[in-house]
Amino acid sequence: MIARRTRILLCGVSLALPLAACGHKQAHPHAGDSEGVYVDAGPVTYQVQLSRELSPYNVEDQQYLRGLPSGTLGPRPDEEWFAIFLWAKNQSRSPATTASSFDIVDTQGTKYVPLAINPTVNPFAWTPQSLKPLGTEPSPDSVAAFGPTQGSELLFKINTSAYSNRPLTLEIRGPAQQLWGSITLDL
Repeated sequence: MIARRTRILLCGVSLALPLAACGHKQAHPHAGDSEGVYVDAGPVTYQVQLSRELSPYNVEDQQYLRGLPSGTLGPRPDEEWFAIFLWAKNQSRSPATTASSFDIVDTQGTKYVPLAINPTVNPFAWTPQSLKPLGTEPSPDSVAAFGPTQGSELLFKINTSAYSNRPLTLEIRGPAQQLWGSITLDL
């Protein structure tokens, strides 16, 4: 009789354990070793949808190069446009603000910062914002979400020597330039 009760109790516990984990948020790492990895950076989860060089002669890329500040010079012969298309989600139960500070760092310590893009001219531009619980950037009904990259754009001008100094890492920074998270780029 005791053995039977013990087996019933063990069966009940073995069935209850998987259910006990339901509803528990699985934390993501703060550093991702490739694009596509979800990274918790500050109060928000980020994912690089895509990163690539842009050509002003490519019809698709021309839309990503709109909205630059007046007087912005094109890349020099040893530079190129480089875009990161980023997705973010607030997985908490309260509003959270997305990061406004990013940089790319190569293995030599060279840092590249994104250029300001006017979001009224370029609907793909990353704009820091407060996300409601479960809210995303880009918002599901936006041009950026429906576009081929499905992410909001960070635009950089990088030196072509960066290809020799790989891997490149996107750093996501919080207030006072505190490093919140990082993602290794597939470059």
